[in-house]
Amino acid sequence: MPPGAPSGAAPAVQVRDLHVRFGEVEAVSGVDLSAEAGRATALLGRNGAGKSTTMKVLAGVVPPTAGAVTVAGHDAATESLAVKRAVGYCPDVGGLVPRATPWEHLQLSARLRRLDDWEARGRDLLERFELGDVAHRVVGGFSHGMSRRLSVVLAALHEPAVLLLDEPFDGVDPLGVDATLEIVADARARGACVLLSTHLRDLALEACSTAIVLRGGNRVAAMAAADLTGEAYRALLD
Repeated sequence: MPPGAPSGAAPAVQVRDLHVRFGEVEAVSGVDLSAEAGRATALLGRNGAGKSTTMKVLAGVVPPTAGAVTVAGHDAATESLAVKRAVGYCPDVGGLVPRATPWEHLQLSARLRRLDDWEARGRDLLERFELGDVAHRVVGGFSHGMSRRLSVVLAALHEPAVLLLDEPFDGVDPLGVDATLEIVADARARGACVLLSTHLRDLALEACSTAIVLRGGNRVAAMAAADLTGEAYRALLD
């Protein structure tokens, strides 16, 4: 159990001996992790460590090849639709429709999730991420940072039980970073589980209380974020 987890509480996310293979390539080879409701957990490691693949499994996008994965009480192997309903997912790349506007993305998300009274929250999120002025511009002309910010907005819109943010800080300016940190804090405050995958250790540790380090598709450490100093982190990556 991660440091500081409430005793007796079932983890919102539980992963045991996760393996994911794409043909002959094993992207994840035996990852174990757990993440608690009301807490934010950082998933750290170099590019290719297996972070994004693990996040895709937790989002119900990629099925596990082997192992046991439970998200918000649902089995990711057999209840992928229930998992998708329970999570809010910001993928590491893609996920946006180039010819649609931010507002149209919000409308589609709300319709798919059968949300009522979502418009005020949608406007507020767009303003917080400085996307209000471009709410009716197609996203095909957006910078990478603007697209990242919109992906976080879409993940957070329905206030999910499990919020999965994969590389949310990539190419994002300081105002966008601050808005993302606020989203993480808001989710924790309402009791959601947050998993944040990134290669930017300092920002992850600012947002999260627990850190899990992956290397070569395996978990090599799980510890309190405050204990993951620069020197300790580098040693885990080598």
